[in-house]
Amino acid sequence: MQIHRLPALSDNYIFVLYFPDTHQAAVVDPAEAEPVLDCLFSLDARLVAILNTHHHRDHVGGNLALLQRFPDAVVYGGAEDRERIPGQQQFLKEGDRVVLGDRPADILFVPGHTRAHIAYYFPPASSGHPGDLFCGDTLFAGGCGRLFEGTPTQMVHSLSKLRALPDNTNIWCAHEYTLKNLQFALSVDPENQALELRYQETLRQQQLQQPTVPSLLEVEKQTNPFLRWDTPALQAAMNTSDPVQSFARLRGKKDMW
Repeated sequence: MQIHRLPALSDNYIFVLYFPDTHQAAVVDPAEAEPVLDCLFSLDARLVAILNTHHHRDHVGGNLALLQRFPDAVVYGGAEDRERIPGQQQFLKEGDRVVLGDRPADILFVPGHTRAHIAYYFPPASSGHPGDLFCGDTLFAGGCGRLFEGTPTQMVHSLSKLRALPDNTNIWCAHEYTLKNLQFALSVDPENQALELRYQETLRQQQLQQPTVPSLLEVEKQTNPFLRWDTPALQAAMNTSDPVQSFARLRGKKDMW
């Protein structure tokens, strides 16, 4: 499975999953159709699936235009997003599995950003290779999504699922927010040397106009405050030993930052 990262809108990423043996492709969260169609044309690929993580316009805006060009493509989304995702045909729940080419994707129910958010986790194709997580707006490089429809308790549970995946999992999040996320992270976790090193590397990437996605789960666990709500340093900074309250205060600070 080849993964093609396409910039879209102001800071979105769309991901085209291409299977060379069959010239078939799937797309994750098509914010708009044009870059996807251009990519498919360059690959001489046929679109067979649209994988949506949630219903927000900047993740589903290209669905109907893509279906006009590829009417046989199947549109996947969360079961709780029924009637909110254009063209949705498959309604996925925790534990479901979608098979694309020779790669199965496990479905994780990760509400918090929205009440219906799901993620697609492709386990490693073979020993020694990384898995791939397409997590929409639940987990970002250095951050996490705002709580529009969910609660802190839900988001902590959702992020705990993602944190439990193998350390070498590639995190394909849907926005280029990394630099600002790390600037906030340093404001609440200033003694974290791994975080400072990551921030300096991200500055260098930004200056070279290089993308920071995907990131690696191992790095997120060391540097992302929204995966570290239960560490002593962050709990001390949030003045609470309660994990959910620690996360809620972190998220509140980020919302106002």
